[in-house]
Amino acid sequence: MSKQRVAVLMGGWSSERPVSLSSGNACADALERAGFRVTRVDVDRNIASVLEELRPDVAFNALHGPYGEDGTIQGVLEILEIPYTHSGVLASALAMDKQRAKAAFRAFGVPVAESVVVHRSVAAEQHVMKPPYVVKPVREGSSVGVFIVSEDMRFPPQELHSSEWPYGEIVMVERYIAGRELTCAVMGDVALGVIEIVSEGHKFYDFDAKYAPGGSRHVLPAEISPKIYQDVQKLTLAAHQALGCRGISRADFRFDDRLHGTGELICLEVNTQPGMTATSLVPELADYAGHSFEDLVSWMVEDASCNR
Repeated sequence: MSKQRVAVLMGGWSSERPVSLSSGNACADALERAGFRVTRVDVDRNIASVLEELRPDVAFNALHGPYGEDGTIQGVLEILEIPYTHSGVLASALAMDKQRAKAAFRAFGVPVAESVVVHRSVAAEQHVMKPPYVVKPVREGSSVGVFIVSEDMRFPPQELHSSEWPYGEIVMVERYIAGRELTCAVMGDVALGVIEIVSEGHKFYDFDAKYAPGGSRHVLPAEISPKIYQDVQKLTLAAHQALGCRGISRADFRFDDRLHGTGELICLEVNTQPGMTATSLVPELADYAGHSFEDLVSWMVEDASCNR
C-alpha cells in the first residue's frame, strides 16, 4: 500500500466527543491490524500545528459533530494538503445543516418531511406545527437535543427554555413520521444493505439507543418488501449524490407501514461521519456485504484524497 502513515483524528470538543473517541480507537486498532502505522490524535484547537508536524500520508477522520463533521476540519486538511477520508468541505457542511440538506434532497427527488426552522425561544413558547412533531437542533448529530412532541402534549418541550441549552439557538420543527426506522449506507458508489433499527425501551433511536449496549436491535436484512428494500437503497445513493458525499455515508429513513398508515418512505438525514463503534451500523452493513472491519477501514484510507 502506498499510504502507510495514518493519523486517526478523534475526540474533539463537540457533544459527541465520547462517541468519537470510541470510533477513533476502534478504527485505529483495525488499521494497526491491517498493517498501517497509526498515530492517534485527540483533536484540540491546535490541530493544524499538530498535523503540520506529523505530516501523515492520510488523515482518518473519526470526529463526530460540529468542527469534525461540518466541513471545518475538512477545510484545515485541504489547506494542509493532507488527503482525508469521508466527505469534503461542501458536502459535510450541507449534510450537517438539516434544512439545507433537505433542499438538496428535494432537488434529487428524495422525499423529506415538512419542516420549519425557528429560534428555540419560538419553539418553546407555542406549537409552531400541529403535533405530533419532532424538535431537533438544526446542526447536531447522534440525535442529541431531539424531542418528540406527541398529540397529547399541551406545551412544547420546556427544556428549550433552559439557559444551559448547548445545541445552538436555531432548531428544526419537523412533522413526525410514524413507523419503522430504516438505515442504509453507501460505500464509494454502491448502496449496501438495509437495516431496521428496533429501539429497546426508547421512544425512538436516540443517543442512548444508538450507543448503549442493548439500547437497540438491528434486523439485517430488514424484513420489508423487496420493492421498499430497493427503494431505500436507491434513495440512499441519491441522497449521497445530492450532497456530493464521498467515501462512506449513511442515510436514515422512516417507513410508515402501519395498518391504515400513510405508506410513505421519508429520508430523515444523511450522516457523513457515521459511527464506527462496536454497536455501529456501517461496520455491520459492510460485514454483511463481505467486508471485514479491517477491510472497510483500509478501503477508506486507500480512498482518501483532497478536493473531495
